[in-house]
Amino acid sequence: MNYIDLFAGAGGLSEGFLQNGFSPLAHVEMNEDACLTLKTRLCYHYLKDNNKLRYYNKYLQGKITREELYSLVPQELLESVINEKMSDETIRNVFEKVDNLIGEKSVDVIIGGPPCQAYSLVGRAVKEDNMDGDERNYLYKQYCKFLKRYQPKMFVFENVPGLLTAKNGKHFANLKKYLAHVGYKLDYRELNAKNFGVLQNRRRIIIIGWKAEYDGEYFYPQFEDVPHNFVVNDLLEDLPSIQAGEEGKEYAAKPSRYLTEFGIRNKSDVLTYHIARPHIMRDKEIYNKVIDAWNDGHKRLKYVDLPAELKTHKNVTSFLDRFKIVEWDMPACHTMMAHISKDGHYFIHPDKNQNRSITVREAARIQSFPDNYYFEGSRTAAFTQIGNAVPPLMAKAIAEKIREQIENQ
Repeated sequence: MNYIDLFAGAGGLSEGFLQNGFSPLAHVEMNEDACLTLKTRLCYHYLKDNNKLRYYNKYLQGKITREELYSLVPQELLESVINEKMSDETIRNVFEKVDNLIGEKSVDVIIGGPPCQAYSLVGRAVKEDNMDGDERNYLYKQYCKFLKRYQPKMFVFENVPGLLTAKNGKHFANLKKYLAHVGYKLDYRELNAKNFGVLQNRRRIIIIGWKAEYDGEYFYPQFEDVPHNFVVNDLLEDLPSIQAGEEGKEYAAKPSRYLTEFGIRNKSDVLTYHIARPHIMRDKEIYNKVIDAWNDGHKRLKYVDLPAELKTHKNVTSFLDRFKIVEWDMPACHTMMAHISKDGHYFIHPDKNQNRSITVREAARIQSFPDNYYFEGSRTAAFTQIGNAVPPLMAKAIAEKIREQIENQ
């Protein structure tokens, strides 16, 4: 079965489909670093499938270059990643590239979701115009153009819950009209990643649609909660203890049962991107107080409660929870966001001895990315990719249900 991934990001949603045996025809993504990440991940899957994973690990260890890695995989696989912004001006060029990649193949599924900042409640709260003029509000139109052109049997559209209420629901109403106009029925649910085995409270709107001619045969699948008794610390305890500004290159312990059972860490994995941000002394003092408050009955330390000498922000009426610990002893932590690329205050590591914010690798694990998933670009770029992604464990469950429906028809 074949799929196209639109607004692909770092490939979290795509990873779920790859793990379920789908073949990617094209990934379309405007961010250059994310496109490099997608190419690296495609190299991983190809080399793994051809018993050449050792070369991928050599790349992660810095023993071969990116160009040498690329030379080991078919060129058309790398060309399937299209680094283009989707707009009325570029859509013809994107279509031409996708057409060349597809050839005579059929498209079974189109997946993806436009950037969510224009729909997110946080994004709208910090913009005076409620983000009404943001062009990202209308990227669903480009998604619908793909449906009209390639006529997949089904589609998966992911976004934040704010999609339903943006501009008093107007954008969502228009989306449904556009989908109907191009010949698709749909249903939607608000799903939470924590119900799929992800140790994170992450609510998302998942729209699943099908060609109108299949109405009654295809339907919104029923997802069963994944039961477990794990806590967030199960993601962290095997990693080496590091201080702010330090890097850990070797695992400190065997993987926890969670990491093994959910495929986060495997025997052949190479530890990458476990590098802690440097922090000034004032922030480290705040981190200690935040950790102490949490460990004293799960209290949240508000910014206004800090000693005067630790306060630097004039705003003391909003965003009072700007310093937040990762809830190590709970079955799910708070939502990972792209803002982590700007600072780590919202994701403080729970170990006082380390006294730092979390690393890229820890953030990736919270999102359920396996350790062999490598994010290209700077630390800032990697955090952005992770914060915007669909958790692969959630994506895998969605892809499995989609595959079952298509196979049963």
